[in-house]
Amino acid sequence: MKELIGKKLGPVEFIEKGGEMFGRVKTCGVTADYLLAPVHSKRPLEAIMTDLDGTTLYSEEFWMYVIERTVKKMLRNDKFSFCDDDVPFVSGYSTADHLGYCIAKYAQGYDLMQALSMYHSIAEEELALIMKGEGRTDAFHPADGLKEFLTEVKRRKIKIGLVTSGADYKAIPEITAVFRTLGMGDPLKFYDAIITGGTRNGTGNYGTMGEVAAKPHPWVYTELAYMGLKISHPENVLGIEDSAAGVMALRFAGFPAVGVNRGNIKQSGLDALCEKKVNALSEVLELI
Repeated sequence: MKELIGKKLGPVEFIEKGGEMFGRVKTCGVTADYLLAPVHSKRPLEAIMTDLDGTTLYSEEFWMYVIERTVKKMLRNDKFSFCDDDVPFVSGYSTADHLGYCIAKYAQGYDLMQALSMYHSIAEEELALIMKGEGRTDAFHPADGLKEFLTEVKRRKIKIGLVTSGADYKAIPEITAVFRTLGMGDPLKFYDAIITGGTRNGTGNYGTMGEVAAKPHPWVYTELAYMGLKISHPENVLGIEDSAAGVMALRFAGFPAVGVNRGNIKQSGLDALCEKKVNALSEVLELI
């Protein structure tokens, strides 16, 4: 992992202090240093934690489309589109991080809160159409082998937790739609714990802490593991992620990470943080 020292990735810089490696995360004017200690999973596993978008289901392209629509609106340019270099910075992190990147590169002078308001308005419009069977009805797809994977983990009596930095209004329709597609019933009755990004802040509603504590900060995984799943030993837990931000969040929280190859982990140069890389959830069953 030492080769990562000095590397910068979005809001994260890998540094060394006192012979130990840390991830320095700078978001919303706050700087936090998280120890990046070596960790290896042990058997028997006590729990498995899975990310939502890109790991449990596929929806990143949809949310990138919403961000792209937001930038189009800010620029008043319907012909705008992201380039390949933008992809690692408009997927996998928090919405605020994605939009902050877009403002800095494409829409200087725009206020982040203005951009977030536009984004949420567009997202709510798109989700409302989807829930009516209109618009981008192909937005959410279950990961290959998801039903078989979850069913087998449950059969082995290993706790299962689901995590996302996304707000409730985004996350709940996603997982509910996918469980409905698979005929798996209510996800709240299946998972042992689910942690989301909560309720978005805004005038006229009660918001919860979410954006500033989102991945790559470790807190969603820390909350899921210790408060939701009530785990005893972090080495007996395995986290499954497809994004660089998610892998960093797992490792900053002290948990081993399995990386899914379809995400941006390799593209971001973070394979070294993964205990194992897999192409499908079926391969994870071989590890547990």
